[in-house]
Amino acid sequence: MTVENVAADQLRLFIERIERLEEEKDGIAGDIKDVYGEAKSNGYDVKTMRTIVRLRKLEAHHRAEAEALLDTYKAALGLD
Repeated sequence: MTVENVAADQLRLFIERIERLEEEKDGIAGDIKDVYGEAKSNGYDVKTMRTIVRLRKLEAHHRAEAEALLDTYKAALGLD
């Protein structure tokens, strides 16, 4: 086996792994969409839920910073 063949085989394996993961990601995205749909049918506000999920991903100090900035912007625009 030449170096080129080994490199080509390795590249093919990486590409195939990525393709499998992309397929899994699409399936998971569909599952998430279904959960949001179920929550909506039970009367929950999906937009607010998405915001909560996004905020929960942040570390506490980043979340506090984002909330403080939002409060500042809201106050500047008279939304309080």
